[in-house]
Amino acid sequence: MAVTKIRKFSGWVLVLCSIITVVVLGLFFFGGDNEPYKGEMWYPKHVDTLIYWQYVLFGLTALSTVVLGIYQFASSFKNNPKGGMMGLIVIVLFFGLLFITYTLGDSTPLNILNTDAQVFNTPFWLKMTDMWLHSTYILTGLVILAIVAGSIKKILDK
Repeated sequence: MAVTKIRKFSGWVLVLCSIITVVVLGLFFFGGDNEPYKGEMWYPKHVDTLIYWQYVLFGLTALSTVVLGIYQFASSFKNNPKGGMMGLIVIVLFFGLLFITYTLGDSTPLNILNTDAQVFNTPFWLKMTDMWLHSTYILTGLVILAIVAGSIKKILDK
């Protein structure tokens, strides 16, 4: 019964996020061009809307990963302390990955012509951007590796 509720809830969340994403992308691509750049360069009116929606999706993903990881650790630690420690190890490894990729980030200021962008041309934001990019690359690689390993294991088990 609980699996059905979880599946229904996650299905509705997926549908809702997909609809909002399609609407935001429609606004971005078909919402018009800003006047100062008309004819010279493509600068859509709804760039901010798209970026803020990406922030929301990213924040929800990061928050749900941490909260559900802690919840999984707490619930499984009661029943199976050894299995619960695996959940804690995953959380610690995730934050370790973020720390390592932050320290590896480059803090060299960029040569940006736009004066508005200079606010984010600081070592903190440059390292933060590198941290998220490198973490995304590593996690994507691990997901692909897990898919391939799972497929090979399934083939070998037959």
